[in-house]
Amino acid sequence: MDGEGGSFGLARSAAVKLSEMGERTKQLGSAMRDPHQQKRIILVIVCVALLLDNMLYMVIVPIIPDYLADLENKSNKDNLDIQIGVLFASKAILQLLVNPLSGTFIDRVGYDIPLLIGLTVMFVSTCIFAFAENYATLFVARSLQGLGSAFADTSGFAMIADKYTEEAERSRALGISLAFISFGSLVAPPFGGVLYEFAGKRVPFIVLASVCLADGFLLLTVIKPFSNRTRENMPVGTPIYRLMIDPYIAVVAGALTVANIPLAFLEPTIANWMETTMHSTQWEMGLTWLPAFFPHVLGVFITVKLAAKNPHLQWFYGALGMVIIGASSCTVPACKTFGQLIAPLCGICFGIALVDTALLPTLAFLVDVRHVSVYGSVYAIADISYSIAYAMGPIVAGQIVHNLGFVQLNLGMGLVNVLYAPALLLLRNVCQMKPSYSERDNLLDEAPQGLYDTIKMEEVRAKKKGYSSSGNSHSLPPSAQKK
Repeated sequence: MDGEGGSFGLARSAAVKLSEMGERTKQLGSAMRDPHQQKRIILVIVCVALLLDNMLYMVIVPIIPDYLADLENKSNKDNLDIQIGVLFASKAILQLLVNPLSGTFIDRVGYDIPLLIGLTVMFVSTCIFAFAENYATLFVARSLQGLGSAFADTSGFAMIADKYTEEAERSRALGISLAFISFGSLVAPPFGGVLYEFAGKRVPFIVLASVCLADGFLLLTVIKPFSNRTRENMPVGTPIYRLMIDPYIAVVAGALTVANIPLAFLEPTIANWMETTMHSTQWEMGLTWLPAFFPHVLGVFITVKLAAKNPHLQWFYGALGMVIIGASSCTVPACKTFGQLIAPLCGICFGIALVDTALLPTLAFLVDVRHVSVYGSVYAIADISYSIAYAMGPIVAGQIVHNLGFVQLNLGMGLVNVLYAPALLLLRNVCQMKPSYSERDNLLDEAPQGLYDTIKMEEVRAKKKGYSSSGNSHSLPPSAQKK
């Protein structure tokens, strides 16, 4: 009887747990049916993906130089520096090459499947990093990470822009994602350094691979990309080459590249400069960028608040950020101690926060008012802008320091930022471009494409005229009827 009672108890306990799991699934399903809850869950998934990508980008900074030095103990230092530079740049270079294709692919199939592809590739590359034992394998892993980033970053930003259509809400959501990017970039080096020192090379990558796997599983269970049929009603996006020649988008893309050059160029060069000029310790070099996380988040917060009150001044916030970046970059070489160096580095990150937080939502807005509201290609352009800076950084910055000097590098970067800032004046009247949906077809070079786009415009026209589009004589264009 005791055995039967125990079995009955176990069965009852299992039934209770299954019932609880069923309730949680129902609650999650209810949450996904609520548009507000759905947007929040999607934002969490995207933010974790962006956090992972940037942690993977920066976690190798304290690990790879030491690990490669042990692997290549017979190589000279110059050869090792070249290997490290190429390895660091390979991610951004492949990302730069793949982004035009990934942007077009995202516009065609939607945002969820490319995000899943990106997370899958990032998971594979992280596992390869964990178990790689030679330079060639490390290079493959780093390049694969660039492939994954081209899908995950672009589709993540595009998904946020698509779900958050109101401008203030969109700026806030993109600002949150930028805070996660900053956290990943600035926390990853100490995270990787500590775990590498006390647990070995594999542990940091295994931890990040586990988080990546969990985020992918959440995406599969919550968004269910392969059962989502909304992509069938998506409008046809504007080709990426046409977005690239849009002067407003080109100005924004140029600003994103120029603003991120100081960070991209200082990351591979500042540690050596600190060691030779101020005799910094290893822990000081490892924590160089960590204090800058706080002004970056502050910059995101301030810009989101200001943009909500004065959305027509987004261009000004971006220009102000570039001036701050330029001034801070010029003061870096004057620093004589670690404490003094913190201030200009914080200024650079604060300025980057202003530029990114002001201009990333502006890209989505420009697509809304000048093209078709599909965001894969325009955020592929943004990713290309970042990739240009970070592809050049590890390779070009070292050469500039070697040939011209660290002082000249910083003065040049600062001057370029200050000189580029007035170009953002071109965006000062962007807010006035905002059309009603009934005007949207007048702004497009072509007639609206895709059933979703056409139906939405017809419905808004009907509401403005005081009658329902379903009951009037307006009919959909033949192209839409066929679909």
